[in-house]
Amino acid sequence: MAKKFKGNEGISLIAGIILMLVVAAATFAVTALLINIFEKQQEAKNPFFRVVEINDDTEDPEIWGKNFPIQYDLYKRTVDMVRTKYGGSEALPHTPTEKDPRFVVSQSKIELDPRLKRMWLGYAFAIDFREERGHAYMLDDQTFTGRQQKPQFGVCAHCHASVYVPYKKLGDGDIIKGFEKMNPMPYAEARKLLQHPVTCIDCHDPNTMQLRITRPAFLEGIKTYKESQGIKDYNPNTMATRQEMRTYVCAQCHVEYYFKGDEKRLIYPWHKGLEADNILAYYDETNHKDWAHAETNAPMLKAQHPEFELWSQGIHARSGVACADCHMPYTRVGALKVSDHHVRSPLLNINRACQTCHHFSEEELKARVERIQDKTAEMKDMAMDSLVALIDDIKRIMDAGISNEKIEEARLCQRRATFLIDFVEAENSTGFHADQESARILFKAMDHLRKGQVALKDAITLHQAYGNTTTN
Repeated sequence: MAKKFKGNEGISLIAGIILMLVVAAATFAVTALLINIFEKQQEAKNPFFRVVEINDDTEDPEIWGKNFPIQYDLYKRTVDMVRTKYGGSEALPHTPTEKDPRFVVSQSKIELDPRLKRMWLGYAFAIDFREERGHAYMLDDQTFTGRQQKPQFGVCAHCHASVYVPYKKLGDGDIIKGFEKMNPMPYAEARKLLQHPVTCIDCHDPNTMQLRITRPAFLEGIKTYKESQGIKDYNPNTMATRQEMRTYVCAQCHVEYYFKGDEKRLIYPWHKGLEADNILAYYDETNHKDWAHAETNAPMLKAQHPEFELWSQGIHARSGVACADCHMPYTRVGALKVSDHHVRSPLLNINRACQTCHHFSEEELKARVERIQDKTAEMKDMAMDSLVALIDDIKRIMDAGISNEKIEEARLCQRRATFLIDFVEAENSTGFHADQESARILFKAMDHLRKGQVALKDAITLHQAYGNTTTN
């Protein structure tokens, strides 16, 4: 019996030791978990390794780069100049001058397609219009463009420079007031206030790193658009989702716009909607014109870079895909996952930009994109030929001394067709952001050109029957 008791006692001792070890291990695991949770909570309060202090007046991206070296290194790579089939630009050597000290420029679009110069005759874009290149160049290319031969204003800085801090300083802390002060300034005067192209502070809150909207024109434009949809007092900084913000921070600048009145207030014309037709209807209703065509005297409109508007009509927008998902896709650097601040065409980064969702080879995906772009370019080419033909015919009839209301109809057709063609031309995806919408816009442009030619035939008939019925 004694031996048996001792055996049980040994078993009990071993069981007790095991239980103690299990409890100790569990205690250690729970403690480690609690410590990890605490550390994560602390990291959430300070989500980066703070080397230097940054605040709402820290404009220089190099200072931000001390805290965010990976993102800053990627941001600096926007100096790259790599061409795709329909976008970007290879570096062209340029002889520096006193007026233009650049050593490298991008290809002139009006040299590649002289019809563009004819389309914009009398406007600054007929002097100089070049292929787009990276964000690193946005301020210099605005400063030294040949378009400066015509009066330019501080409002141009809204999308070509880091303006958040300059707006704050001009407005004594109020960016709207600063925006209003800079808009009508001669560009040379406003340029003295600008130090950088778009930088970290234009899209990020320096305390939380959350995305934010800093451009007054977008804040006003998106509020107007949302109101047209029945949503009152919309503020993206408090009401937009994070995924929406991954588009909105880009849409601050990649949009259609115009300058209103002597105050040169920058307006995003979304009062009737985002489609090209909606914007054109708004311009017609307000009688806005950017210039009078030098050959036909038509009241013209210049479309800018409506990537946001066209994207909003495409399959990626309907699928919830944001601009940053394709142009700034997530990438891993060591153990870190970051958004790629080397902003560029997805065609130069197909693996991360496209293959995350589309499980086809890079060659296949590139071919699909270029097929859409080839077809869009073909349609645009036909529309451009038809536009030039209408300009020729209006000029010929004017030179013949014919003047009646049908000439005015033809001019309006030139105005509307030009804007719609330019909506696709100025938008930098060559139709890819919304291929069917791009085709529809170009088809409507062709319809306006058809109506313009009909109006000219009627003008000749009226002149032959009654002489000039109106004077211009």
